[in-house]
Amino acid sequence: MNNNEPLAFRMRPKKLEDYVGQEHILGKDKILYRTIKADRLSSIILFGPPGCGKTSLARVISETTKYKFYKINAVTAGVADIKNVIEETKNFMLNPIGKSILFIDEIHRFNKMQQDALLPYVENGTIILIGATTENPYFEVNKALISRSMVIKLNPLTEENIFNILKKALEKEEGLRRIQNKNRRQNIKKDSQY
Repeated sequence: MNNNEPLAFRMRPKKLEDYVGQEHILGKDKILYRTIKADRLSSIILFGPPGCGKTSLARVISETTKYKFYKINAVTAGVADIKNVIEETKNFMLNPIGKSILFIDEIHRFNKMQQDALLPYVENGTIILIGATTENPYFEVNKALISRSMVIKLNPLTEENIFNILKKALEKEEGLRRIQNKNRRQNIKKDSQY
């Protein structure tokens, strides 16, 4: 564990059971949960407000599936970045499966040409696209990509969800528990000096 990482990064869920919220799509009887668990994911577009868990869900998927996972941000990436991912995916030495997951954060920021560059690889299954957007994808994402993807709406976290996340941050060693234990030991040491 890197102590310099922000708390939110350290506390990101690593498996579906750790993920908090979005029960409407990730309940045990829901299709997305079953699809991820069975490692039968197809391209998806995650659509929801900031802070609702789009990137965390993509990370959980990357930890749960057998596919190589790539992440790019549409604000800073271009067609060359997409082509690099495709080349690595097709390289049998780097990726014997010949298929990978490409997570594109802020996919609505890609222009038409950048989105079109993804299309043949999403279509032939080389790339499983996970796009994340805060904008309505039906207006901001290429219709051809939308037609080949499952669009999933994520809801804002509830007060109960936030409470559960904070509780986990206090209880887990990678969260704040380590700091609490350190402070406790320091206080005991101070008390024993008197």
